Amino acid sequence: MALRQGLGMLIGVGGVLVLTRTIGPQAYGIYAGVLGVYAYLHSLSQWGIGVYLIRREGEIKEEAYHQAFTFLLVLGGMFTVLAWFAAPLLESWVRLPTFTSVARTVFLGLLLNLLSLPALARLERGLQYRQVAMIELLGQITFYLIALPLAFSGFGMWAPVAGWWAQQTFICGLYYRASRYRPRLYWNHNLFREMVGYGLSYSASIWVWQLRTLVNPVIVGRFGGAEMVGYVALTIRMVETLSFVKSATWRLSIAVLAKLQGDVKRLTQAITEGMQLQILALGPILVVFGWAAPWLVPLLFGPQWLPVLEVYPFIALSYLANAMFNLHSSALYVLRYNLDVTAFHIVHIVFFAGSAYLLVPRLGLVGYGWAEVVALLSYAIIHWYVLKRVYAPSYRKAGKWFFAFVLALFSPVLGWTCNLAMVALMLWPGTWREFQIYIRMVRGIASS
Repeated sequence: MALRQGLGMLIGVGGVLVLTRTIGPQAYGIYAGVLGVYAYLHSLSQWGIGVYLIRREGEIKEEAYHQAFTFLLVLGGMFTVLAWFAAPLLESWVRLPTFTSVARTVFLGLLLNLLSLPALARLERGLQYRQVAMIELLGQITFYLIALPLAFSGFGMWAPVAGWWAQQTFICGLYYRASRYRPRLYWNHNLFREMVGYGLSYSASIWVWQLRTLVNPVIVGRFGGAEMVGYVALTIRMVETLSFVKSATWRLSIAVLAKLQGDVKRLTQAITEGMQLQILALGPILVVFGWAAPWLVPLLFGPQWLPVLEVYPFIALSYLANAMFNLHSSALYVLRYNLDVTAFHIVHIVFFAGSAYLLVPRLGLVGYGWAEVVALLSYAIIHWYVLKRVYAPSYRKAGKWFFAFVLALFSPVLGWTCNLAMVALMLWPGTWREFQIYIRMVRGIASS
């Protein structure tokens, strides 16, 4: 999965480079704003059904997949109709031109995405991540094969919309083919209650967290316009692409940690090791890109995209902090403490969205970055819940690397001396011993 994410990073960087340079900040900002709203709508309409299918203990019968398919069919139809009629109201708030027409086109894909969840869950439950990774990689290639020629032909924001539709259709078909799942309509009241009972408590947590995706189109769009939305969206896209290891770990965490839920000691050890691996894998990539960004961004994307440099260190810091704590949430989900995660998410969103609402009108693009910094205070909540429900993981190794990388991220602004802590850790012999242990671990997994 990490190798797929890494290869996807290369394709994504090249593709988004050409796409954004061709259609410009405003067109990309409108597309990104619509996709941000769609991402929240998609998470809102899943109801945790996919996660229920993945983490349910014991053998899972075919009827459970049929029940999930039937429920998602009904739910997806309802949310698609509601989203269609709500699009003009959203446009009146975000004040982005042509938002309604683009949003309605994208919102129609909601049902297709929801109906792919049972097939995807079947693959992930069997830990068939090699197939999942290949399908998603092919889907990413499909997006750019469609979007880029249309962008060169002058279709503007509609080029990525067409590429997105082609990608989602292709991926859905391959999920069903790889999983060999053949859906049919089925309803069992007891099974439905079990699904919804777990799904709603899990979904409530995700619904709150996914409000993050609305901050850019709804708050930045309202106060900063389409171009500022484009700057934030491109920066987030770059950091997400560079964070391929964290993305892979999160995808795997629910399925893998579910197998450790009966052993709290091993679960705590997995959190500790996961923090260290993610910080060591993610930090250097974010830092090196931050060093090179003042030259790379105008060279590759064009000078019109230079404002992304103002917000990049803040968004990179946010992703690095999330790498420290995302396994905390996974462990609590596995142990069914979903409401604990929901409480953390509520505090996080209040800090983030509230700060953005206050700071973006006053500070502009940098105000969004400082809102990310304020939101970091919420991670004390998730630590407290893990300490209460499991055990306290060790932050000793991951913590020292985290602070060293954070200083290095802001070195283009604060001066080169901020890199000294990271250099000292890189020269420390213990660091190389840790790297060697992890390299041998990865080689052992690859050879098996």
